[in-house]
Amino acid sequence: MIRSLITMALAITLALSLVYSSAIRHGHADAPIAATAEQVQPLEAGDSAPRFIVETVESRVFDFDPLNLDKPVMILVFRGGWCPYCNMYLSDMRHVIPDIQELGIDVLFLSGDRPELLYESLENQAREDIEGLDYTILSDADAQAAIALGIAFKATQGTVDYVNKKGDGYRKSSMERHGILPVPAVFAIGKDGMIAYAYVNADYKVRLPADDLLEAARMIAAAD
Repeated sequence: MIRSLITMALAITLALSLVYSSAIRHGHADAPIAATAEQVQPLEAGDSAPRFIVETVESRVFDFDPLNLDKPVMILVFRGGWCPYCNMYLSDMRHVIPDIQELGIDVLFLSGDRPELLYESLENQAREDIEGLDYTILSDADAQAAIALGIAFKATQGTVDYVNKKGDGYRKSSMERHGILPVPAVFAIGKDGMIAYAYVNADYKVRLPADDLLEAARMIAAAD
């Protein structure tokens, strides 16, 4: 009897493990949140891109549906305007975004900031650098996109405290509300809804160089 119960318990544990694994690989919103950035299990090239709902700067719903894409899309995920490395990265991207768009690829920036803080939270230099570029910046304040992409993890209390010290505009921010951060990442999705390229690095100080991003875009454009 005891052996049967143990066997059943092991079977249930294995089944749940497979369900969680499948959720992560296919971008299900019920995927578990990683305890640290190093433990995330991001979607990879060859996986189906997930559908997710985020918001525009005007707090309007933006439905990203990979099954209804008019052109390939590059999604650049950053932590938020409070992050100095994110600001530097956004400024660096101005050198290649026009070239990527000329290849017929849409560029979406995905931030954990609330819609009303998407621009306000960025440093002045970053705002000036990306002004005039034809791109879309979106708010994943509820972290649903980060979860679906498999890059969501629990922020440390030190990080939460750091953000809250930036000023009243950051208090009650999305991160303070749910304590989740995305690992900075790049996902390139073809018109077929499949992830063609992915770059995820748990070290937030290390980002995909602009030239490498452009090279990935050329590869995707050629394949499409």
